[in-house]
Amino acid sequence: MSDIITRLKDIYDKYNSLSQKLSDPEVIGDAAEWAKLAKEQSELTEPAEKYSQYMSVQKRMTDAEEALKTETDPEMRQLLSEEVYSCKDELSSLTEEIKIILLPKDKNDERNCIMEIRAGAGGEEAALFAYELYRMYINYCERHRLKIEEVDKNSTELGGIKEVVLNISGKGAYRQLKFESGVHRVQRVPETESQGRVHTSTATVAVLPEAEDVEVEIRDEDIRVDVYRSSGAGGQKVNKTETAIRITHFPTGIVVTCQDERSQLKNKDKAFKVLRSRLYDYYNGRNQSEQDQKRRSLVGRGDRSERIRTYNFPQGRVTDHRIGLSLYSLDSFIMGDIDEMIKALAVAERENALAGEEDN
Repeated sequence: MSDIITRLKDIYDKYNSLSQKLSDPEVIGDAAEWAKLAKEQSELTEPAEKYSQYMSVQKRMTDAEEALKTETDPEMRQLLSEEVYSCKDELSSLTEEIKIILLPKDKNDERNCIMEIRAGAGGEEAALFAYELYRMYINYCERHRLKIEEVDKNSTELGGIKEVVLNISGKGAYRQLKFESGVHRVQRVPETESQGRVHTSTATVAVLPEAEDVEVEIRDEDIRVDVYRSSGAGGQKVNKTETAIRITHFPTGIVVTCQDERSQLKNKDKAFKVLRSRLYDYYNGRNQSEQDQKRRSLVGRGDRSERIRTYNFPQGRVTDHRIGLSLYSLDSFIMGDIDEMIKALAVAERENALAGEEDN
């Protein structure tokens, strides 16, 4: 524990040092520098406060232990003993909180994200399931005040979705949705099934942190940008001008399309945003450390080929296979009430990270 407190004291000292710099007239006069230091300090606020709290409780316990050495009155000794035990319990709880605070943070957690939903095995039933997942995430995002923009959407005649790409923005968007990456499986009787047999279909979800321009270099010679007419439902809805965009990235083979906007320029901006995020995910995935993979093993790798969850309609059950959690509230879950599952996955990741830290 002494090593942890030493780390925490270093953070506390740095926090106070930043406080002094932020009150320096020269720094105050430099808006960019002040904003940079203020952001850095805000990230240290919680551990600095925990250090102050820990040291305060530690002092109370030490004072009570010292008083016990000379106190002869039975009642006072009883009170002092209770104070020591109370402080020990409080220090134990604070220690666990501090361990969590000092865990390595996912640098992408507070970013916006790109979500891609695609129909998998199961034909039209898979496309209808993909639409239900799309609606589920739309409802969840609206509840949490996350903004959603469609980048690209390929629907079927029966109201299903072959593929949809969404740009989701808001504080902690990636943190809230990152565990949704993987294969989602549905078990139910399709409306088109005349004999009442349960079918199994799948859809894949990928959640990628949105990359900043400076993080991913996209060279002109590495891409081809094609412009074409966006598809529609036919009749008057067919776009008569070439506004849809397709970007092909030759080194990785990644292809991005966008036809949601009527403006070619807006579609191009959206497509490049998705391309940057896919490239960021592609290169980060290749460079991911063994330690980071171990830390994430309990809640899955986020690999799109990994079956993560089953939605069993006959039993009204949704099961997440990574943590073995089943919820018997499928009707509300599929309408966007997925907070309980997301929180359970976050707890599992945290506990797995703590176990990894202790192993090291």
